[in-house]
Amino acid sequence: MNTILLIDDEPMMLDLLSLYLSPLGYTCIKKESAKDALAYLQFHSVDLILLDIMMPEMDGWEACQEIRKKWDTPIIMLTAMSEKSDVVKGLNFGADDYLSKPFDEEELTARIRAVLRRHKKETNQGLLLDQDSYQLQYEGKDIPLTPKEFAMMDLFLSHQNKVFSREHLIVTIWGYDGNTEDRTVDSHVRNLRDKLRKAGFPAEEYLQTVWGVGYKWAE
Repeated sequence: MNTILLIDDEPMMLDLLSLYLSPLGYTCIKKESAKDALAYLQFHSVDLILLDIMMPEMDGWEACQEIRKKWDTPIIMLTAMSEKSDVVKGLNFGADDYLSKPFDEEELTARIRAVLRRHKKETNQGLLLDQDSYQLQYEGKDIPLTPKEFAMMDLFLSHQNKVFSREHLIVTIWGYDGNTEDRTVDSHVRNLRDKLRKAGFPAEEYLQTVWGVGYKWAE
């Protein structure tokens, strides 16, 4: 479940965003000022920030700059200002995307998913997992994977620190109808480690064995 920090000086807009996003599985944190949001970020991590521009005390552009000094959390700016110069300014200050008010709710969620997907690709310890092309790269080097190995990597990177039993991996990757044994899972993990290691990635540090249980990808 992804956590989204909503920053807007209009309580009604915060309530509307939360009302729409919460049923979609997002945890929404509402802040009515950029200063309150920055204070919150000092002690809490979030997956994405929806940031209004026109706010008193500290506007969205200044807030974006302050956030970028410490965090690489993806930012989507929401504003009634739609001039091209405003869009360029926001992107130059470190925003990942820009959406003008009033906005279509489906477009908002599509942009949220796209930004989260891009950020996920960029922050997996230097690994780039592209679900569209079924490719895995590390520092520009292609790592050839079989479809099952790719599915396993996708599962691990999407749920870091979660321990997966061999039985869970069998059902998720091979399906209920497969006649797969535990040693097949072990073989695929061993092959993954070998391929990652050959590309220069410290596989043993991240793809860890949890003895007596299964495997996990450590953050």
